[in-house]
Amino acid sequence: MEKYLKYKKKYIELKKTYNFLNETNIFYDLNQKNIKEGFQTIHKNILGTKLEPCCLTPGKVTGFYRDGVCSSGADDSGTHVVCAIVDDDFLQFTKSKGNDLITPRLPSFPGLVSGDKWCLCIKRWLQAYNADKAPKIIPECTNELALEYTSKDILMKFAVSK
Repeated sequence: MEKYLKYKKKYIELKKTYNFLNETNIFYDLNQKNIKEGFQTIHKNILGTKLEPCCLTPGKVTGFYRDGVCSSGADDSGTHVVCAIVDDDFLQFTKSKGNDLITPRLPSFPGLVSGDKWCLCIKRWLQAYNADKAPKIIPECTNELALEYTSKDILMKFAVSK
């Protein structure tokens, strides 16, 4: 009975936040414009299809939530929505701006090397773009929220296939 009440309470909380789309536990998030399936958000990518994982490599799982996906929420002040394949130029550029992505900070951050896939902050990616240091991106893994900061055309100039 206690377990039932716990789930009922969570259901009521969700119902207050989301509107049901249908009876299959799919919700529409009125704040985030994303579809939620159960408790997991289904984000879209810049191509308008389901957002795919950026990197699930053991030891280098990316994403603000370290779930491999470039998703963002209210607690992500950096808006980590761009799935990039980092290169040495970008890594040196971001380090020069005070964000050292090269040096490991274990256990939570392994340090990056050229060729790694990583969810970057859209504002840092744009800063690198303006300095001709932007890394390539993977459109299928880049969150549509990036389009609130820049155009699809600009992002697609740096697109590589997954």
